[in-house]
Amino acid sequence: MSEEILIPKMKRLDKKQRKIKIPINNFVLVILCTLLIIGATFINIDIKHYIIPQGFSFGKTFNSEDFVYVFSIIPQIPILMFVTSVLGKRLAITCACLYVFLGLFTLPIFALGGGICYVGEYSFGFIVAFILGAYIAGSFLNKKYSFINMILAAILGVLAIHLCGILYMLLLSLIKGEGKMFIQTWISAQSGMKILYDIVLSFITIIIGKYIHAFLKFLTD
Repeated sequence: MSEEILIPKMKRLDKKQRKIKIPINNFVLVILCTLLIIGATFINIDIKHYIIPQGFSFGKTFNSEDFVYVFSIIPQIPILMFVTSVLGKRLAITCACLYVFLGLFTLPIFALGGGICYVGEYSFGFIVAFILGAYIAGSFLNKKYSFINMILAAILGVLAIHLCGILYMLLLSLIKGEGKMFIQTWISAQSGMKILYDIVLSFITIIIGKYIHAFLKFLTD
């Protein structure tokens, strides 16, 4: 058999082998980060900071508690941004897809349980939007971990998740015939001020993820 015939066959074989090869370190990181997203579902963080009470005046008497605002937040979105910062766009999207798949078809890992019927929950839009959020944030971070890119990743990634979550809720509300009061209350509870907290926390977790990403890259180079 001639050499000209053998060489193309060997090239095709090498290309096929490269396609099916999955680095074990990427597999482990995806599993660990997916578990991190799942764990964040069941964590509730109370954030406290000082405020000026409504109706404040020097003539009124206020308790010290009136100057402290307590806001409870489930840190799933900031954790997703952290995962995106650590792994990059492609693997972060893989984590988000795996999380959605596991919650719909295997384990009750969503906030209110799981199963295919969960698509009828008003909050499911936020979960599906994790994929979009990872894509948008990862697109900025894949270019460069500059300050402006990290800011844009946090703001646009978080806004995309909340916007999709709200639109999904509005669609279900239209189907189920919910009233205006329900919609306003739901948006205030699920988004509202939470958007600002998610953006701030996401920016912080992106910065932390940047250094972990650099460390992992150093180990693999």
